[in-house]
Amino acid sequence: MGQHTVEKIGGTSMSDYRSVRDNIIFKPAQGEDLYQRIFVVSAYGGLTDQLLEHKKTGDAGVYALFAQERQQDNWSAALQSVRNNMLSINETLFGAGELLQEANEFLNSRLQEAKECLEDLHRLCQHGHFSISEHLATVREMLASIGEAHSAWNMAHLLKRDGVNAVFVDLTGWNSPSHMSLDERIVDAFKAVDMTKELPIATGYAHSETGLMSTFDRGYSEMTFSRIAVLTHAREAVIHKEFHLSSADPRLVGESNAVPIGRTNYDVADQLANLGMEAIHPKAAKGLRQSGIALRVKNTFEPEHTGTLITGDYVSDAPCVEIIAGCRGVYAVELFDQEMAGEIDQFDVSILEVLNQFNAHIIAKDINANTITHYLAINLKTLKRIMRFLKERFEGAEITQRKVAIVSAIGSDMKTTGMLAQAVKAIAEQEVNVLAMHQSMRQVDMQFVVDEEDYEKTICSLHKELVEVHNHGRAICLAS
Repeated sequence: MGQHTVEKIGGTSMSDYRSVRDNIIFKPAQGEDLYQRIFVVSAYGGLTDQLLEHKKTGDAGVYALFAQERQQDNWSAALQSVRNNMLSINETLFGAGELLQEANEFLNSRLQEAKECLEDLHRLCQHGHFSISEHLATVREMLASIGEAHSAWNMAHLLKRDGVNAVFVDLTGWNSPSHMSLDERIVDAFKAVDMTKELPIATGYAHSETGLMSTFDRGYSEMTFSRIAVLTHAREAVIHKEFHLSSADPRLVGESNAVPIGRTNYDVADQLANLGMEAIHPKAAKGLRQSGIALRVKNTFEPEHTGTLITGDYVSDAPCVEIIAGCRGVYAVELFDQEMAGEIDQFDVSILEVLNQFNAHIIAKDINANTITHYLAINLKTLKRIMRFLKERFEGAEITQRKVAIVSAIGSDMKTTGMLAQAVKAIAEQEVNVLAMHQSMRQVDMQFVVDEEDYEKTICSLHKELVEVHNHGRAICLAS
């Protein structure tokens, strides 16, 4: 195991350079060196949405316009809008001067080359022998990489200006003469870096011959971060966010009531990821867990706090709930067919084929003798397409959909008598109707399906009953 850490900075934090510099770069862990750290950075907040598509609403960015409409006026105008936003960020960060000019030259070079690639591809695919669909995955990766290259180049040069021996580590493969695997690219990029006296600032996107986004989509930066930590034998992996990994959303339960978790395990992190509240992508966490590397989640704006330490073996000293989390805007798609009894496996496989075709994220699932319900985190457009396909495939079935919310109580050990009854009672006292409920035998989470308008009420009632009563203080379990 090495002496260094690998640390990831999210897009929202990256948008506040002064806080990143003062609270992260200039404040290493107690007793640690300014160096012996590798930083992996995301694009500035909102830019990847503009380059690809909005992560939550699905609103089209440059990639989506190019892929769906392929009208040059539309995607070209969107690309110019992104360029203007990026140049505005540069001006805010660098002010007037030679360094601003260098930053703009770097950015404009990447954007111009990307524009020329899209124009060439557009012309090429007007010929009958070429299909644009075969190239869209590459287009998506190329556009995504620009955001990370922009922020990493800027941060490295801003830190140099501020007296830190920072180096820009470009993993995007831009103009690379050869294709490499992800691991080969990382090893090659870091072999010349002296971590005892250099501070590497690496792009959150790394190009590989198989393509990161085909597997991880928008979770690619976490996979880059994880592989760097594993391949360089990091002592610890750290993610800096603009908030603590807390017992619940402070905006819902009140800042005085929410408390940092402090300690938990990768199992809990997976449950959060399933709800769309990723501490880290599950496949990125897998590499850290298998290599015995602990993951720490810290709040950029509260650097003195030790944050939340996530390990593979942690279990709470006594059974307890560590976090109340959930998601709204979930669509419950229910398929009822009396022919299903005795053949439920065949129906289930056919439904999953449709859902997989549209890359629908399944949060939970109910099955009884003649009904299968999937709870899906998808947008309305995708829902309509799924419903149409299901009705065509299952002509005799009754298929309905309903918008709901899912709220989960999660903990590393919840194996105790009465906790489920306690939770149901707390929800019922708020006159909330529980539409469905799930708890597996592993007892690391309880899920409650409620009407969307009851989401906040359910979060607050569960948090008050299962967390606040314990008066945890600074953290549920303080991280070392």
